[in-house]
Amino acid sequence: MPGPTSAFHWHEEVGAGLRVAFTAVGAGNLALHVGDEPDVVRGNRRRLESAMGIPGGALRFMGQTHSDRVAVVGPTTQDAPDADGMVSPDGNEPLAVLVADCVPVVLADAPIADGGTGATAVVHAGRVGVGNGIVEHAVRTLRRHGARELTAWIGPSVCGSCYEVPDDMMRTMARVLPEAASRTRQGTPALDLPRAVHLQLARAGARVEPLRGSGPCCTVENPRLYSHRREPGAGRIAGLVWRT
Repeated sequence: MPGPTSAFHWHEEVGAGLRVAFTAVGAGNLALHVGDEPDVVRGNRRRLESAMGIPGGALRFMGQTHSDRVAVVGPTTQDAPDADGMVSPDGNEPLAVLVADCVPVVLADAPIADGGTGATAVVHAGRVGVGNGIVEHAVRTLRRHGARELTAWIGPSVCGSCYEVPDDMMRTMARVLPEAASRTRQGTPALDLPRAVHLQLARAGARVEPLRGSGPCCTVENPRLYSHRREPGAGRIAGLVWRT
């Protein structure tokens, strides 16, 4: 497990030259829309890129709006796409997804050497995204680009014991996704988005790998992670996938 000042909550080489990571508060706030000076955020991003071993400005971010849109990016893509899922068909674009309680998902196809495409993707799965199928949409987009053997990693997010919601909201989502219904430790209605995302990925044919040795992954309970619920206006951590 990375140390308390590390930029990473979890970081691993998951295949030959393929790395997946989720950042911690040690990386600083990586979002431009939550109050920090833009130059501070850009500095945080440059330091993260250096820690990743990639050129400055190479990391791709999205303009996340809780939509069901999935963007396909390549070397000629200029601006951050307005999307909540992002796919690199050959896996050569370093990708990032930002969260502070929502569920960050990283996906990767088998490498070309093993008969795969090497494609990668990131997904921002909040309550709205889980309900509107952003996870399945990202998987379908990868499949359309030839991906067959998908592996997924689910990053830190608010757990089913901490995400308290109104009863009618829980019941509405449970009608579509019964697995999302949960209760807090006090017995009040809640949503378990990580569990719902795990099941959506499994049903879509993706193998979900655990973050072994990562430590507590609930953003509300772990002070080494940003949480909007615990601290409104907090920064954002990132889910990352890249090649070295």
